[in-house]
Amino acid sequence: MFDSDRWSEIWNTLSRNKLRSFLTMFGVGWGIFMLVVMLGMGNGLSNAVLSGFEGFATNSCFIWTMPTTKPFAGFQRGRRFNFDNDDIRLIRENVPGIQICSPQLQLGGWRGGNNVSYGSKTAAFSIYGCEPQVLEVEGVRVTNGRFLNTQDLLEERKTCVIGKQVVTRLFEHEDPMGKYLRINGVYFQVVGITEKKNGVRMGDDAEAKIYVPFTTFQKAFNSLNIVHWFTIVGDPGEDVANIEKDIKALMARKHKVDPSDDNAFGSWNMQEFYQRMSGLFTAIAGISWFVGIFSLIAGVIGIGNIMLVSIKERTKEIGIRRSIGATPANITGQIVLEALTLIFIAGYVGLIAAVGVLEAVNTFMGSSDFFQDPGVDLNVALIAFAILIASGVLAGLLPARRALAIKAVDALRAE
Repeated sequence: MFDSDRWSEIWNTLSRNKLRSFLTMFGVGWGIFMLVVMLGMGNGLSNAVLSGFEGFATNSCFIWTMPTTKPFAGFQRGRRFNFDNDDIRLIRENVPGIQICSPQLQLGGWRGGNNVSYGSKTAAFSIYGCEPQVLEVEGVRVTNGRFLNTQDLLEERKTCVIGKQVVTRLFEHEDPMGKYLRINGVYFQVVGITEKKNGVRMGDDAEAKIYVPFTTFQKAFNSLNIVHWFTIVGDPGEDVANIEKDIKALMARKHKVDPSDDNAFGSWNMQEFYQRMSGLFTAIAGISWFVGIFSLIAGVIGIGNIMLVSIKERTKEIGIRRSIGATPANITGQIVLEALTLIFIAGYVGLIAAVGVLEAVNTFMGSSDFFQDPGVDLNVALIAFAILIASGVLAGLLPARRALAIKAVDALRAE
C-alpha cells in the first residue's frame, strides 16, 4: 500500500492516457455529484415544507357541521344544524384516544372579518372564541403577556389575546398591554400578544387573529349553546382518522343525522395531510438514491471496462511480472488499487463539488417557505462514498481475475 514504486507505476498507468482517465473519472464523479445534489435539494424542500407544521399538532383534525344531504327521522334533506355545548361533554366522555377536545367559535363564520376599534382607528380582523388548549394546536407563540386561561373561561372575563398585525395596525408605537379593544360594541382588555412560529399560512392569517374566551364569546356575541367546530388532538400513537369517524358517528346519533350521510359533517385531518407530505419526501429521497446509485454504477462499470482495456494493453508486462515471481495477490492488489485510485479521486471531487453547489444555493436563495437549508447528513455522504469504494473493489477484481487467467508464457508472447 505504501510502496512508492507501486504508486509511481499507478501514476504512469493513469497518465499514459490522460483523456481516457479523465472521462472515466468524470462518469464516477458525476454520479456521486448527482446523488448528493438531488438528496440535498430534496432535503431543502422537505425542511421548508415540514417546518411549516411547527407549532401545529400533526395528530389533529377539525370537524364542523354542514347541511344534510339525506332525509332522516322526519327531517328533510338540506337541514342545517350546529354543535352545542352538550356535545363538548359527549365527545370528551365517549370517544377514546382524545388528548384535546377544543370547541371553537368564529365571529362572522369562516374567514369572516370584523371591525375592531381602538381609539380612532378601526381595522378588520378574525375573532375566535376558544379555550386555552387551542394554543397547543395553533402555530403561534405568546411574545408578550399571557394566553387565555381557565379563570378567563370560568369568570367569563372580557379579555383577549391579539396577533402581531393587530398591534401594528391599531397601536403603532403604543404598548397594547392592558388597553381595551371594541369588538361589535363590546370592550375586551388585551392580556397577551402572539406571533406565528413559521411563514406557512394555514387558514386565516395567524397574526391577524384575536382570541377571546369561549364562554365570553357565546354571551357577548349572541352565540349561546353554539359550537362552530371542534379541534381534536389524538393521544400519541392514535390514528386520528378513527377518532374522527367515532366523533361523526356519535354526533350523527345526537343530532338525528343519517349515519350514511357523509356530507353532513365537514372535516380536515392534519395527520393524514402530514403523513402524505412525509411520504412524498420519502419517495423523493428514494428516487434520488435510485438515480444516484445507478449513475454511480454506470461510472463504476466504465472504470471496469477501462481496466480491462488497460490489462489487454499490459498483457506482456503482466507476463513478465509473473515470470519473475509476482504472486497473484501482487497482480490483483495492483489492479484493484488502480481502480480504487480512479474512483477515490473522482468520488472525492464529485462530493466536494456537490457540497459547494448546495452551499451556493443556500447562500444565494436563503431560507423561504418552500426551500430551506439544503444539504445531506454526513452519514449519508459516508454511505454513498462507502458504496462507491465497494463498487471500486469489484471494478478492480473482475479485470484482475481476467489478468490472472492469462498464462505467463502466453502473456510473454503477446504483442
